[in-house]
Amino acid sequence: MLIKTPSPVLPTLIFDMDGVLVDNTPYQARAFQLLFRDLGLTTNARQLLRRLNGMPATNILKTVFRHPVPEKQLKEYASQREFLYRTLYWNKRRAMPGLVPFLEAARAAGHNIALGTGSPPETISYIVDHLDLRRYFDVVIGKDDVAKGKPHADTFTVAAAQLGVRPEDCIVFEDAVLGEQAAYRAGMRCVAVGSSLKEKNFQHPLAYVKDFTGFTPERLLELLARQPHAPKPDKQRAQRQYMHLE
Repeated sequence: MLIKTPSPVLPTLIFDMDGVLVDNTPYQARAFQLLFRDLGLTTNARQLLRRLNGMPATNILKTVFRHPVPEKQLKEYASQREFLYRTLYWNKRRAMPGLVPFLEAARAAGHNIALGTGSPPETISYIVDHLDLRRYFDVVIGKDDVAKGKPHADTFTVAAAQLGVRPEDCIVFEDAVLGEQAAYRAGMRCVAVGSSLKEKNFQHPLAYVKDFTGFTPERLLELLARQPHAPKPDKQRAQRQYMHLE
């Protein structure tokens, strides 16, 4: 009797937004730096984001004050930073090179595709809808959809749950160390997008790409075969206040 071998599950693809769909980290950093200047803070925003990128802005802001700041005040600072960022980035919004062809190829191949970001709905719309990218995503998970942001796994596990897929059948695309750790905490594998960090700063991604130029779903499946299981999260890398990246 001929026994049929089950077909491999086509992985679900989960994309972070900032630094993955768009190369906007320098503008995010500049907005934070302008806010810090107004607040009389000397924190280096670029170095700060290299450590804490992926977290909601209010959580990032908590780390720069030596005294407790009320949540209401943090939200006001975050709104000010968001206004500065949108002003700086308004005419610069472009999809990451190669992103749209990759999304179209992945959609044609039958992959489920999700967006998993720590941004609120209005910030997601500022990027995703302006660039007409929402049509590629089966679900969109943002800050308001989860209890805990990155490096916690919620962003990615909620995306998988909404799509009805297993975490082990998901691949995350992330540009931040905290995002990579969130993927591993969720039991997912990760492709590192090097828009702001060097390859050595990541733990053990499936691949390290500067952008999506020439990257294909077929190549992704080849890489997947080489890493059958998600790496275990590295607790030291997820210690937000202690990371010192070169």
